[in-house]
Amino acid sequence: MPGGRRRGFDDQVALQTAMELFWRQGYEGTSVADLTKALGINPPSLYAAFGSKRDLFEKTLDRYMCERSVQLKEAMAQPTAHQAVLHLLTGRAEVFTAPGRPFGCMTVQAGLASGEPHHEIVNLLTAAREQMRQTVLDRFEKALADGDLPASTNCSALARYVMAAIYGLSVEAASGAPREELISAAILASQVVPRT
Repeated sequence: MPGGRRRGFDDQVALQTAMELFWRQGYEGTSVADLTKALGINPPSLYAAFGSKRDLFEKTLDRYMCERSVQLKEAMAQPTAHQAVLHLLTGRAEVFTAPGRPFGCMTVQAGLASGEPHHEIVNLLTAAREQMRQTVLDRFEKALADGDLPASTNCSALARYVMAAIYGLSVEAASGAPREELISAAILASQVVPRT
């Protein structure tokens, strides 16, 4: 068919497929040949539909962050900072081990092998993680202002700790750790957040 795009090609299905490929194999480990094979199209069609490999990666990262933002918003809406973190960490342990999806977190897995030639990809992933850290920090600062956290709380350090816990859970999930153990670890990690 003209342009090599198959009949019934669905951009959203293709984005999902590409997202999971980058998630499993990383940006550097995923070739254009891998992408065209997975999507069932030829390179010119790939470029016509999504731009360069980097453009496609950015689109899949946006898709991933939109998916994850739902659970993040639900967690941050919990009535206390402790409940917010408990909801966030246990929820992440669940999504990091969801059946039928790559394990772990795309913002960690996709950049593990990316070096200097792909510094833009590393920067994109860093920015995505920073956006989440800022959301958690904002929630802690609100909790502090509301008297839900002790006045001595270091909100910045606490937000860093929560992010370290999340990405630790991601690496453990990608390594095959059982969901039940990760949820137990998430509950334990949430206990660092003071209850009022």
